[in-house]
Parts: sequence; structure tokens; C-alpha cells
Amino acid sequence: MRRFKAGDKLVLATHNKGKYRENAALLAPYGLAVLSAGDLGLPEPEETGATFEENAVLKAKAAMAATGLPALADDSGLAVPALDGRPGIHTARWAGPDRDFYLAMQRVHDELGANPDRRGVFVCNLSVAWPGGETASFEGRLEGDLVWPLRGGRGFGFDPMFQPKGFEVTFGEMEPSEKEAMSHRALAFALLCEALLAPA
Repeated sequence: MRRFKAGDKLVLATHNKGKYRENAALLAPYGLAVLSAGDLGLPEPEETGATFEENAVLKAKAAMAATGLPALADDSGLAVPALDGRPGIHTARWAGPDRDFYLAMQRVHDELGANPDRRGVFVCNLSVAWPGGETASFEGRLEGDLVWPLRGGRGFGFDPMFQPKGFEVTFGEMEPSEKEAMSHRALAFALLCEALLAPA
């Protein structure tokens, strides 16, 4: 498996500014030249995969093909056991064309109804695609409870609804640095780091 070194260019295959910020912050100590698919004006490929990994690989390959550079893609979402794992890979679609995550959180709350099982699992798959066709994937999962009413205005997506296991605050109430150190994305990134990165 290939490894990155300081100075290498890497495209973050996301148009989500929150995901870009978190991933760029995680990559900062490694001295890579990090580019954004959004800033490069790359089109967003249709996510036709059946799993987080399939969608992450699809996005990474599309950005790599468009730029000729290695690309890192993140596919993540909220899986709710009481809803048979939904919204899962369709998390962003639950927010509608305007990416209104208040609507998505309201839908989760409404569909749970009086169900006492309020567990939620944040899942993040990070996949890298290199020119030549090689790929590598790493997945992190973080369990928590889904709260209502929503709490906190920090973070993005489902953060104001998600209270990680063992904590009394939601991701929406947490200091960004605290969230970034323990999130599903951080767990996936730790695996990627061990396999592919060396400190600058």
C-alpha cells in the first residue's frame, strides 16, 4: 500500500465545507498540499453505492480521474438501529435538495415516535484512490443517543441531535476540537493515518 509524504498533493473529494474543515484539520500535521473538490469546481458524482465504502471509493475515484491526483473521499452518515439502519447512506438525501438538516433531524425524530430505542451510530468511511487504480478504505463507528429537542448550534449535520455514549452533551454543544478528537471521522482517520501517513 502506498504511503504519503510531506509535500504530496491530495484532493479532498467533498463539497461539504464542514467535512472539508474537519478532514483538512486532521491532515494538517502531515504536511500535505490539500486541495478541495469544491474549490476546484469538480462535479459531484452520483452516489450509487450500496454501502458507505462503495460511495467513498466512487467519489475518490471520480476526483482522482478529474485531477490526476490522489484523492480522499469521505462517505458518512447516521445509522439508527430502530429505523433498520436508516437514513444510513441516504443521510444527506434526508436533508433534501437544500441540505436542510433540521428537516432530516425532524424526520428521524418523527419516525422514531415513541420508540424507547434512541440509539444512533455515526459511521464514516474514508477511502483513498491513486492514479493507476489502487484504493484503500478505513471505517470508524461511534455510538450515541439521539436527543430531542435539539441541543447546541455547533458542528453540522445531525450534530445537535447526537449525544455520544458516555457524554452529557451533544456534538452540537461540544467544543469543535473535542468533537474532532473523538468523532467517527477521527476514528477512521486514525486507521488511515497508521496505514498511509507519516508526520511532517
